[in-house]
Amino acid sequence: MASLAGYTRLCQVHVVDGKGEDYFLESLARRLETALLSLDEPAVREVLVLPEASSSPLKFVDQVIVPVLEDIGKGWEDGKVALSQVYMSGRILETLVSTMLFQTHHRRESQPKMAIATLIDYHFLGKRLVSSALKTSGYELFDYGRVDVDEAVGLVSRDGIDVLLLSTLMLPSALRTHDVKLKLKAAGLRTKVVVGGAPFRLDPTLWKEVGADAAGRTASDAVEIVNRLAQK
Repeated sequence: MASLAGYTRLCQVHVVDGKGEDYFLESLARRLETALLSLDEPAVREVLVLPEASSSPLKFVDQVIVPVLEDIGKGWEDGKVALSQVYMSGRILETLVSTMLFQTHHRRESQPKMAIATLIDYHFLGKRLVSSALKTSGYELFDYGRVDVDEAVGLVSRDGIDVLLLSTLMLPSALRTHDVKLKLKAAGLRTKVVVGGAPFRLDPTLWKEVGADAAGRTASDAVEIVNRLAQK
């Protein structure tokens, strides 16, 4: 396993070349994309080892993992990547990311009661990245898996959730966030709803249109949003 000193030395090599850590992370992204498209799990592990030892796993997620997955998705849209490669890339990362990249270091004494779920769609990597990032930051939260509108409202009511994080992949699912908010209000619940996923990245104003309280583009955004909500 690479040490933090080893990670730092590799970054310094590129700093000397005038390229810096961002260039290093970009080179890791290319390695990761090649490994995923080849369905080479050992090679994916090799890429994840370095940031595991670093002090900025969220930066690695934001600058390496998310762009790679977006590139693979675009490759499928352009007919250059098979659907099986898209699916298996997500599954490989789902298996490895939370165990290799994130570790829980502490528990916050004061925090809102939170839950996370995928709304309607069958995709889980984004949810897992956000969940792992929050746990690394000391938060605890329920994982509801995949839910529809009524299931989400019922679980929130049962558990007394203060903040509900919803991940979506497709626009129709993202639009159903509006129904979640309406039913929460009808049930007398003041739960804050935070959304994320491709539809909200493509349309930065969509979260307001569906009545959400906040939206995040990345896992680190989610942590910042929850930090802000926790202070209120």
